[in-house]
Formats: sequence, structure tokens, C-alpha cells
Amino acid sequence: MSRLLAALKLELFLARYSLAARIAVLAPALVCLARFPLVWLSQAGGQARAGLVGAGDFELAQAQNAYGHFVDGVNTGITILALLLVALAAHDFSGERDNGSLRHVLIRRAGRGSIVLAKLLKLHILGLLALVLLGLAAWGGSALLWDFGPVVEDGFELIGEDEILREIHLGLLMAVIPLPAVIAFGLLVSVAAQSATQAVTAALGATLAMDIFKSLLGERAWYLYATFHPSLLDQSYLREVSRLVRGFSDVLVMDRFFVFNTWSPAVSALALALAALLLARRRSL
Repeated sequence: MSRLLAALKLELFLARYSLAARIAVLAPALVCLARFPLVWLSQAGGQARAGLVGAGDFELAQAQNAYGHFVDGVNTGITILALLLVALAAHDFSGERDNGSLRHVLIRRAGRGSIVLAKLLKLHILGLLALVLLGLAAWGGSALLWDFGPVVEDGFELIGEDEILREIHLGLLMAVIPLPAVIAFGLLVSVAAQSATQAVTAALGATLAMDIFKSLLGERAWYLYATFHPSLLDQSYLREVSRLVRGFSDVLVMDRFFVFNTWSPAVSALALALAALLLARRRSL
């Protein structure tokens, strides 16, 4: 435990001055904030055109409700965060091995297992900080440009705020659960690769490949952690929440999806982390 704490302190100290760590923490929130003015300008033009032909109350309620934009902003931010985390994790171990600093840490009696666990904990802390900033940015940006409230059409409430908040809470939980598996996969590639460049390229390439091919696997894709977090080809539950909070009633998600969303990423994260630990003990440094 003392070795792990010493290694974790070193990792957090290095992360404090690391440009890559700062980008991973700040970029999702900044991308989310940059998205909102573009969406608002696009909507303003669309509403002006729709006013000429007469827009319905439902379309207007969708456009002005901040909850939908909040979910879209968080979805975009987590998509960016997942890519940044896998790249940062892939570079972490392999980069220090390339520049020789990893050997100095080992000489100071921090074992290989402690180093890998410390890196996992550090990456989870960075991911948590990024999520907090992303949530604050998404909520503040959407509140600035739109109004939070229920979706109402012709005086009839399609979905109330209590139900909206429950769906958002569930969607965020389902979207965050796979992130530890994302980190563990990147670190496993980092331990296994021959160089930092190879590790980052392989980790990002494999992540994008999973994203492309998961749509072809049907329900078998539910065994892949990448199916459940927001991505470029999104199949996550948070995408469905974006429709639910806008008042759409045609969203149907099977209960089995939530079971797989909960357990498949958790099992994947554990298996990938154990594989990284075992491989780190065998690799020559």
C-alpha cells in the first residue's frame, strides 16, 4: 500500500504539469461549450424559416427546451473524453518506458504492479474531473441559451421535469459506466506495445474499429464495452435519452440492454486491468 501511495503521488504530481492531462480534463467541456452557440445560431435560422410557413408548438417546445441541449452537449463531451482517455492511457506507460523514466521509478522501489495501479487511479481521477467540468459546462451553457422545463404541446405536458431528470440521471450513469474499461484498454495496449507511437495508434485504431463494426454485430455487440458509451457512431442509451427528454414517445429499449450496459463494461474493465498488471510483470523494461 505504501508503494502504491508513493507511485500515485508521483503520478498526480506529473499530471499536474502535463499538457496532455490538462487537455483531457478541459477539452470535453470546451468542445461542449463551443457547440451550443453553433446550435443556437442554426436554430435561429431554422425558426425564422419555419415562421414563414408556421411552426407547430411541439417543434418550438423542442427547440427551446434546455434539457435536450444539455444531454446533447454531455453526449458530445463524453465522446471526446473517451477518445482522449484511451489515447492518454495508451501513451502513459509506453511513453515513460521510451524515455527511460519508468526505470527510475522502479529503482526507487515502486513495483510494477504499483505503477500500473497508480496510473489507473490517476486516469480515473482525471476522467472524473473532466466529467465534473463537462457537466457544469453543459448545464451552464444550455441554461444561458435555452429554458429548462417540461415539454408541453397544446397545453398538454408530454413529459414532466421529474421524469426528465430521472431519464437524464439514468442515461448519464449508463454512459459513464464504460469509461473505466476505456482506460483499462488503453493502458493494456500501452503495456503491450513496443513504443508510445505504436500504442496510441493501435489504441485509437482499435477503438474506432470497434465503433465501426459494432453496428454489424447486432445484440452480440452488447458484449463490447464500446457499445455503451457515446461515440462517433452512437448506440448508447444517452442518445435515446436525448429523444426522450424532447417528448418523443417512440423510444423502446429492452431491459436486457441495461443489464449488459451495467455488467459487460465492468467485467471488461476488470479483465483488461488484470491483463495489464500481469503483462507489466513479464515485460522487459
